[in-house]
Amino acid sequence: MSEVGVAAQEDAAFVNAPDPENPGWHRWDLKDTRRFNAQVMGKLITRVEPNGAVRLRMFPELKHTNLLDIIHGATTLSLIDISLFACGHMLGLKGMGGSVTLDLSTQFIGGGLPDRPMDAVAEVLKETNRLVFLRGIVEQEDHKVAAFAATIRKGRSQ
Repeated sequence: MSEVGVAAQEDAAFVNAPDPENPGWHRWDLKDTRRFNAQVMGKLITRVEPNGAVRLRMFPELKHTNLLDIIHGATTLSLIDISLFACGHMLGLKGMGGSVTLDLSTQFIGGGLPDRPMDAVAEVLKETNRLVFLRGIVEQEDHKVAAFAATIRKGRSQ
């Protein structure tokens, strides 16, 4: 993570420290465990890939599945949305505090399997003063679950 990213984390509402259980990864935990990420998503970890993309990993549980015993689409969409902000923060983009999703387009490719970690890998296509354009893929090893493209509006305080 860049020096800018480290500085941005100090005042953030989440913990983004190295994860001792997963060397090379950082925790992605909200400090307020009553909120959505902690209550619904469970443990999330993240890292910057060698190509500059950011990988966010979740560990599916039964509560993340639907009646077909695959990962519920809402879980996949939630992972994608969270990955957009993890990407911006891990890369040290200015203005990520208070940012919001403006647009998210998702193409479901295959059902997520509940017996292995699921990753959303996001990359920044372009950054302007107020917007960040991203794209990515949700995968489980070589199994593709979804593809996505999104636009984030940076926070007004920046």
